[in-house]
Amino acid sequence: MQIPTFDQLLEATCHFGHLKRKWNPAMAPYIFMERNGIHIIDLYKTQAKLEDAANAIKNIVKQPGKKVLFVATKKQAKQVVADRATSVEMPFVIERWPGGMLTNFPTIRKAVKKMAAIDKMSKDGTFDNMSKRERLQITRQRAKLEKNLGSIAEMNRLPAALFVVDVMKEHIAVAEANRLGIPVFAIVDTNSDPDSVDYAIPANDDASKSIDIILATLCEAINEGIQERKMAGIDEEEPETPDGEEAPRRERRRARRRVSEANAEVKAEDAQAEATEAEAEPKAPEAEQEPETPAAE
Repeated sequence: MQIPTFDQLLEATCHFGHLKRKWNPAMAPYIFMERNGIHIIDLYKTQAKLEDAANAIKNIVKQPGKKVLFVATKKQAKQVVADRATSVEMPFVIERWPGGMLTNFPTIRKAVKKMAAIDKMSKDGTFDNMSKRERLQITRQRAKLEKNLGSIAEMNRLPAALFVVDVMKEHIAVAEANRLGIPVFAIVDTNSDPDSVDYAIPANDDASKSIDIILATLCEAINEGIQERKMAGIDEEEPETPDGEEAPRRERRRARRRVSEANAEVKAEDAQAEATEAEAEPKAPEAEQEPETPAAE
């Protein structure tokens, strides 16, 4: 894995930030100077942060079954992210971010399975028994699902990490990942908050060249991690988890604990109610024994 040099980052215009009036004070440690009302990013710190992020993402993909989800819905980053993510066989989102994609992952999986069901219908002859109008509606629905979810069709579980090009534009994706404890890698410009992500890479997030040089480094690190995993012989995929169990292990343990506590409380209340009813119920008097009559002689 080779980290870009200072001159390479400079040539890719990674140093250009936003206007001074749009800056975020949290980015002050990464700003070198201000010129003509525009902040200039310190590329030496960009190099250091990029190396840290590359090593971290490499260690993540070395584990079996771990995926990195790339997110970039801004125009100048779409094609770059799609090409780079495809080269390392990682899922990506370059259209509208579907709200709840991470926090409500089972529902997203249902939509992906629906797309697969439509494909099956087109192959087994079900379409032949439909009217032209019905076929057109289903085809349009399939095209819409393909546009929004086609790139994540093979993602059977939550991603191990998230890469975001613009923190401000993809704030919903970042918030969902933070809620689930998924590490976030991001290109952070001078108008963004670096504290909202785990691995912030200070750089220009508006230029295709800047985005491409950083993605190239991270994808190279991902490729090295995958190769090391294969050489170690641990390239087996993890079994697919059923829908509804993709939440982090800690969240599942907490949910099970809450259910167990609730069940215990219900049982205790039922037992107490039964005991109270038993005490309140009047006891039936014992039947008086009739005196024995002497047998007739």
